[in-house]
Amino acid sequence: MQRTNSIVQPPAFGNLITVLSIDGGGIRGLIPAIILEFLENELQKLDGEDARIADYFDIIAGTSTGGLITAMLTAPDENRRPLFAAKDIRDFYHTNCPKIFPQDCNTVTKIVKNMYGPLYDGKCLQDSIRERLKETKLGDTLTNVAIPTFDINKLQPIIFSSYEVDGKPYMNAKLSDICITTSAAPTYLPPHYFKTEHKEESHEFNLVDGGVAANNPTLIAMGEISKQLIRKNHDFPLPQSLEYRRYLVISIGTGECKIEGKYTANEASKWGFLGWWFNNGSSPLLDIFTQASTDMVDFHLSVVFKALNVETNYLRIQEDSLDRTLSPLDRATKENLDFLVEAGIGLLDKKVSRANLEDGKFIPYRNETNREALIKFAKKLSDEKILRELKSPRPRALKPDPAFSLETKLNYRAPEKISIA
Repeated sequence: MQRTNSIVQPPAFGNLITVLSIDGGGIRGLIPAIILEFLENELQKLDGEDARIADYFDIIAGTSTGGLITAMLTAPDENRRPLFAAKDIRDFYHTNCPKIFPQDCNTVTKIVKNMYGPLYDGKCLQDSIRERLKETKLGDTLTNVAIPTFDINKLQPIIFSSYEVDGKPYMNAKLSDICITTSAAPTYLPPHYFKTEHKEESHEFNLVDGGVAANNPTLIAMGEISKQLIRKNHDFPLPQSLEYRRYLVISIGTGECKIEGKYTANEASKWGFLGWWFNNGSSPLLDIFTQASTDMVDFHLSVVFKALNVETNYLRIQEDSLDRTLSPLDRATKENLDFLVEAGIGLLDKKVSRANLEDGKFIPYRNETNREALIKFAKKLSDEKILRELKSPRPRALKPDPAFSLETKLNYRAPEKISIA
């Protein structure tokens, strides 16, 4: 059953299953932060200034920096409301990224340092996360989350899913440990070890960055929902929930450098270990294994939603033309952080696009901008939330904004927009 501490009414009372997914990408998390800030602002226009992203999604999935954003959006404060508003994430990155990734080494020094350990000790990242998340555990999140990691001891992916904490109590780890783990990019930050205790038994984890398993965690999120359907979770009406037509999915990338000719076979044929890890300020091997899996997920879902004639229910927002010298996940200079904010703002006015696997380029496929698509999604999310509140026998005990009460909204919205059949 739906966790009692969730602030989202279960899908059984609505028409849709709502999913938000956030890619990994280090400091490039500023790009989805800008997109989410815009989306939350649109939701506030519809439902009042207290509206938060976590109020609208059945599951939020995030990898690496996306996992950190997921935790920030869903961890509760003392009033059982999200710890961070979306607009706060930008300031967090600007304040903390230069400390997490200090720019005090040149390329040669970095190479030498990286031969004997990770580039960064991770202490600032760990301290800043623990300071904010404190003792919050996976099962405490305000809506369901899924955060992938990879266990280097068992050589297998580990997905921290709040859906699993009842059946697998040992997975109910501290959210801070999960965030530190999913952000532990090999060679950049050290792997993270921790253990959980349950009924005098302990479970050990030896984990690294979730990008090793799934840099684009959209299918992870949908897979977690599918498992609930298989288990006949009554929060999901059957058999309708088995259809992708019910899904409403927003998937947000952290940007890619898809400039043609970035690497060539002739150049790469001369690379050894160092060449694959360090090349003109980039890491070719890291680019390859993260971008390949990221685009494959987008390609798969684009085809599926189009085949089902519900392609407007899937929105992938991704920047594919980041400057080569400014795209590394750890270049935390003020110039680059400002550039990433500008990239996020500019992405709002680009046409809705998807990856073409033949040439790797993003091509527009809908005659609307990401901004326009997000406005429509905000309306769908708001309508779905209203519908669930109307049909649920257990309204959430949240302090309402009088100017945006259900009665007020029902008075000015067309009845057919809020079907409760």
